[in-house]
Amino acid sequence: MATTARTDPKSVVVRYVEAVRDGDAQTIFDSFAEDATWLYPGSLPISRLWEGRDAIINDFLGGMGAYLDTSAPVIIELVSAFADGDRVLAEWTSKATAAGGAAYDNRCAGVFTVRDGKITSVREYADTRHVADVLFPEA
Repeated sequence: MATTARTDPKSVVVRYVEAVRDGDAQTIFDSFAEDATWLYPGSLPISRLWEGRDAIINDFLGGMGAYLDTSAPVIIELVSAFADGDRVLAEWTSKATAAGGAAYDNRCAGVFTVRDGKITSVREYADTRHVADVLFPEA
């Protein structure tokens, strides 16, 4: 069975990261399978296995706004993406201003699994010390 650009794993992940960059909520929602999971590492308040598209989008991704200065831009840039079958390794940078005013500038990577044109799981890797220092200084 041939893969189309709509369901090709790398294309799905690139489209998702670009949707986050562009603030395209519908494409972000459409990128995930209903039962998707996202594992965020470390011992931060956001560190855990997020289960289900709604929890990932509303609670994890959407909840980050509480830790950011929402009047300042969030800049997401895809650095690279490599695919091997249904798995995609994507690397991106995230730049923003924390709610407390500190500069947030992190380089992140995620191992995405894509099936039938939907993201089914993500394991994210980031500098959690930087996340803790800038976004959760009281934690």
